[in-house]
Amino acid sequence: MIDLYHQIANWLIAFADSPWAVGVLLATSFTESIFFPIPPDPLLIGIAILDQGAALWLAALVTLFSVGGALVGHWLGKRFGTPLLHRFVSDKKIAAVEGMFNRYGTWAVLLAAITPIPYKVFAITAGALQLDRKPFIIASLIGRGARFMIIGGLIFFYGESMQVFIADQFEKLMLVSAVVLILALVGMVVFTRVRKSRSSTVSESIPS
Repeated sequence: MIDLYHQIANWLIAFADSPWAVGVLLATSFTESIFFPIPPDPLLIGIAILDQGAALWLAALVTLFSVGGALVGHWLGKRFGTPLLHRFVSDKKIAAVEGMFNRYGTWAVLLAAITPIPYKVFAITAGALQLDRKPFIIASLIGRGARFMIIGGLIFFYGESMQVFIADQFEKLMLVSAVVLILALVGMVVFTRVRKSRSSTVSESIPS
């Protein structure tokens, strides 16, 4: 199975310098969020290095197509429920994902969208657990956008020198990015609530 995985991955990367490269990249991005086992990152890196100036818009397109595929996965989960997952994923993994949803809610989607955790499983599970589509889309756009735009940005500004670094440090890079992103979002939420609370206190203290 591992050999087959690498063969498919190498076959995809071979499309980086072909006329159909962008089409293959977008198709991979879309289907990977539903069922395809290979993430689009290696192909995105290959195409972006060949056309460094297009790295950022390629990353943006990959984000949109990936979230589009996740919406299909969400619909499938909502339509067919967890029995659909049991055909492709072990019971242990499904239980772990459901546990994360029960504990973290939408934050679980954000974490899966940016880290190497299988995003497709979370997309389908989100639908099966009836997670509202709006927060699912927002979390997916933030997470997937951060993941792919970081790759696109590094290549856009530093070019081919980033290829080895991204390949070797990909998981660490995404994990650190996820922690920074989540801390920033939590900080924004806390700041907004504190500000509203202070505004409300000041308003109540002013005599009418």
